[in-house]
Amino acid sequence: MIDLISLIEEQIDLNTLEELKKAFLRADRDESGQLDLEEFKALLKARLNLRVTKEAQIEALFKKIDWSYNGGITWDEFCTYMQLEYAEKEDSYLRSKEVEFLLPAKITSPPHRDPILRMTSNTDGSFLACSQDGTVTFWGMSGNELKWKRKKEIVNTETMSRTKPKWITDFVIMPEYNKFIVGTGATNTDECIIVFGDSQGCINILVIKNPGESLRLWKKEKRHQGFIPSISLDQIIEKHRAMFIRWQVHKDWVQQLKYYHDIKMIISCSNDRDTALVKGCIMGSSHRSQEIAEYQQSMIRQQNAGKKDSKDPQDKAKLRQMLAVPKPRQSSDQAVFQVYKGVKCFDFCKDKNIIVTGGMDRIVRLWNPYVNLKPTAMLRGHNAPIFYLMIAKEENRIFSISTDRCIKIWDIQDHNCLMTVREKGHAIRGDIQACHYSIISKSLAIATDNMCLLQLRQKSDQDTKNVRPTLHRDITVTHKEPVTCCKYNACFNYVITCSEGSVIKIWDFETGTAIFEYGEAHGDSAITCMTFDNTERRLITGARDGVLNIWNYNNGHCLRKLQKSKGNDEICDVVYVEMNKNRYIISVGWDKRINIYSDSQTDSNIHQVQHPNIVWADDLKNGHKEDILSIAQCQPNLLATAGYDGEIVVWNMVSGHIFCKLHGKSSVSKLVFMSERAYNKGAASLISNGPDGHILFWKVFEGGSLLADFPGTSTEGALISTMTINEANTMLCVADNLGFVFVYNVDGYALSGYEEEPPELVNTWRGHVDSISCIELVEKNKVIMTASIDCTVRLWNYEGNYIGTFGQPEQWDLYNTSTFCHPMVPYDVLIDPMSLPSHPVLKEGSKTDDLLEEIKKKEDETAKIQPAYTSYAKPQINIDDETIARDIKDLNGILKDTGLDEEQAKNYHGKWLRHEKTKIKKIDKGGPSDYQTLKWFKIVDPPNPDFPKVKFDKDDPFGSGMDPEMMTNSLKSFTNKQQAVS
Repeated sequence: MIDLISLIEEQIDLNTLEELKKAFLRADRDESGQLDLEEFKALLKARLNLRVTKEAQIEALFKKIDWSYNGGITWDEFCTYMQLEYAEKEDSYLRSKEVEFLLPAKITSPPHRDPILRMTSNTDGSFLACSQDGTVTFWGMSGNELKWKRKKEIVNTETMSRTKPKWITDFVIMPEYNKFIVGTGATNTDECIIVFGDSQGCINILVIKNPGESLRLWKKEKRHQGFIPSISLDQIIEKHRAMFIRWQVHKDWVQQLKYYHDIKMIISCSNDRDTALVKGCIMGSSHRSQEIAEYQQSMIRQQNAGKKDSKDPQDKAKLRQMLAVPKPRQSSDQAVFQVYKGVKCFDFCKDKNIIVTGGMDRIVRLWNPYVNLKPTAMLRGHNAPIFYLMIAKEENRIFSISTDRCIKIWDIQDHNCLMTVREKGHAIRGDIQACHYSIISKSLAIATDNMCLLQLRQKSDQDTKNVRPTLHRDITVTHKEPVTCCKYNACFNYVITCSEGSVIKIWDFETGTAIFEYGEAHGDSAITCMTFDNTERRLITGARDGVLNIWNYNNGHCLRKLQKSKGNDEICDVVYVEMNKNRYIISVGWDKRINIYSDSQTDSNIHQVQHPNIVWADDLKNGHKEDILSIAQCQPNLLATAGYDGEIVVWNMVSGHIFCKLHGKSSVSKLVFMSERAYNKGAASLISNGPDGHILFWKVFEGGSLLADFPGTSTEGALISTMTINEANTMLCVADNLGFVFVYNVDGYALSGYEEEPPELVNTWRGHVDSISCIELVEKNKVIMTASIDCTVRLWNYEGNYIGTFGQPEQWDLYNTSTFCHPMVPYDVLIDPMSLPSHPVLKEGSKTDDLLEEIKKKEDETAKIQPAYTSYAKPQINIDDETIARDIKDLNGILKDTGLDEEQAKNYHGKWLRHEKTKIKKIDKGGPSDYQTLKWFKIVDPPNPDFPKVKFDKDDPFGSGMDPEMMTNSLKSFTNKQQAVS
C-alpha cells in the first residue's frame, strides 16, 4: 500500500512549497477557497501520478483532514495536518527509543584495597573486577543490586612487601580455557593470541600454538614473588615455540587495544594526534615473523641434535635484539585515524560497521572502519574527557562516560542523545576507575572507591508508571501499560486503544499492524474512557485529571479541551449524544454530577477550553450521592447512569428529570441498553452488572423493576468487569476480572416477565490472565475484541478462536483463517494455573482423608458389582476405533473422572480438545491401530518337571556327601512345597 503522506513529503521542500500551493489553488475550480473530494483527488493524481485503484486511500486522507465534516479542506487545513502528522510521527519514533536508568545507583563497598583497573562481564551476566594488587572479585545480580560473591588473590602481597613490588596493569578473561590472562584474542581452537601495549607505543603480540598444553606447562614454572607462576618471553619463544611480534605503532602510551577475530585485526589507540587510532594486521607483510620463525627452527634443530638449551651467545643476542627493537608496520598493513588530542577509548562493531572513539576533546566520533579520512558523525555533549565507550548492537545504542561522571546513551542510527544522567541523578561519588556495561543483565557497573550499579528500566519493573510485569519474553503486549479501553472505528477501519500511560495507539483492524501513536495525551494522567463523535472522525477521551480532550486522532491534534472551571475529578465514562439535531458530549465521574458539553461546529478554535452547560436541577437535588461509574444512552431521549452505591438512575434528556430509579445490591460499574426493545413497557431494556458476578436485567417503565438476576461467571469470586450487546440485542458478551469471556443468547430473554433461569450460554473461553477492561463487537466481521489490564488487546471470532494480539510481529488477515493464531491460545493464558480445570483436591474445604475414604468406598462398591477374576478367567477384549472415539467424546466419563457438574465438564472438554489440537501428534500411516496388532495367548499350567538324576561324585570338593537318590527326592519335595505356596 502506498503511503500518501510519504509521497507528498518527498515533493515538499522550500522550493516546491509555493508551486504546490499554486497547484492547490488551481485545483479549486469553483473558487470556493477549499477543495472538495473530487478536486482533491484530481490534485493528488496529477502531482503523484497515482492510478485509479488508489482512490480509496485518497478518500481516507481527505476524511482525516476534513475532521469537521465540512465536505472540503482549505490550504491551511492541509498544511496544518501535514505538519502535525510529521511532528507526532517524530515524537512517536522518539518514544519508541526512550531509555531510562533506575536511579539512584545501587552502591556497594568492594573488598579491594587498591584501585580497580578494569571490569568485564561473564557469559551469565555477572561481573569480574581486578585491582592493581591482584585482587579479583566476582559480583552477581541480586534483584537490582550488585552483590559481592567471592574474591581471589592472584598475587602474594606478603611476599611482595619483602621484595620488589609487582602490580597488575590489565586483564582479560579467556573463556575457552577457563583462564584469567592479560590481553587475549582467540583465533581458533589450536591457536590464540596474547596482545599487550606498552609505554613506548608498541603493540606486543604472542602467537601461541596449542594454547591448552602451553598454558598447562606455564603453570608448572617457578613461582616468583607471589602466587603467579612466571615465565620470560625468551623462554616462551625458545621452549614453547611461541611466536613473538613487536610493532612500533604509536608515538605515545597505548591507551587501549583489542584483537577482533571477525576482521583478523588489532585496533589500538593513544593520545598522540597523528596515531590516535590504528587498525592493523598481526603478522604484516614484512620479514619480521620470518626472522623469528628462522630463529625457532634453529632452536628446534639444536634440540634434535641433543642440545637441551642453546648457549650460543650470538643466538641469545639475536633474540634479545628481536625482542627489544620494534619495527614499524608497512603502510599497507595498517590504517591510521588522526584525531585532535588523540583517542583515549574506543569500541568496534562489525555488524554495525562502525568504530566509535572518544578522548580529551570531549567528542564522540563514529567512523567507517574502512574510511579513515573523516568521521561519519560527531556527537557533542560531554563537558569532560571521555573515559569509556561501549556499543550495544542489540539495543542500537552507544554508552559513553566522561571523567566528570556524566553518562550518556546515544542512538546509533539517528546520532541523537537518548539520555543523560549526571552526578546529581545517579549519586555516584569519587573518581571513576573502571566501568563495564553488561548486555545480558542490561546494567552498567562503575567502580570508584565503591562498586556502583545502574540498571536500565525494563518492562517488568514496577514503578510509578504502573508498568505491569511481562510474564514471558514470547508474550506480545499491545501497550507497555495496562490497557483501559479500546474502540473499533468503522470510518477508517481502525482500532483505537488507550492505556494508563496516557498513550493512544491506532491499529489496522484487518491486519493488526500499528499505524500511529501519540503519548502524553493527558499529561501523566491515565486515560479512563473514550468514544467517537457521530461521524467517527474525532476521538473523545476522558482521564483521571478530570479533562475531556477532542482529537483528530489521525495526526494527534488536540482540537478542544472540555473541563469544569474548578473541581475536576476523575472521569469514569463518556458518551456522545445526538438529539434533535443537537450534539452533546456527556461525562460522569467522581464529582457525582452529569456534565453536558454542547458540540457545535462554531466552537472549533484550536486548544479552546470549553466548560459544561448548566447542570440539571433534578441532578443537583435528587441525583447521585456517590461516584458515578457508568453511563449509557438510548435513542431518542433516555440516559442511564450507575453509581458506586448500586443506584441506577434513568433520565429523560429532554426535560432533565429523573425517569425512574433502580436500586442494585452493590456497586454497578457497567450499563448496557437494549435499544431494540427500549420502549417495550413490559420488557427488560437495561442490563447491569451486580454483586458476586451476577447480571441483572431491568425494566425501566412503570417505575422500573428487576426481571432477571443470574450469575454471569462460572468461577467463584469472579466479578463482571465489562459487557456489550449486538445491534439486534440477541447476543450479550460479558467479561470478568479473571479474564474469562462469556457469550449469551438473550433473544427474547426477559421480554414479557420475570425469568427464573439464566439465558443460554453459547460459548465461553479465557482470553486474558487479568481483568478485562473493555469488550467490543465488530458484527460485520463477526469478531470480538477484548482489552485487559495485562497490557494486551486481542481479537477473537464468535466461536472463541484466537485470531491474534495487536502488536504481534506476524500480521493476520481477517479474511484468511489460516493466518489466525488458532488453534493456539495465548501463551500467558495457557500457562496460567487459573486456566486449568478444577480438581476436588484443590477445592476449598475438602480434606484429603475424606477424599481417600470416599475413593475407597467407591472401589469397594465396584468390587461388589464386578466379579473377581480367578486364575483361569479369560477377559474378553472387544475394543475397536469407534469405541475409543466414543469414549473420548463421552461427557459422562469426564463427569465421573473429575467430579465436575455438567456445565463445568463442557468447559473442561472444550479446553481439553483445544489442548489436543496443539499437541504434536503421530502421523497416521494407515493400517490397523497399535492395539489391534497385539496378540494374546491362553495361559496353560506347565507340566511337572522331569528332575535329572544327580550323579554323586566323591571327588567333588563342593559335594554335600548326599546320596544321589536322596538328593533327587529332596528336590521333588522342595518343588511340591513351592507349588502349594503359590
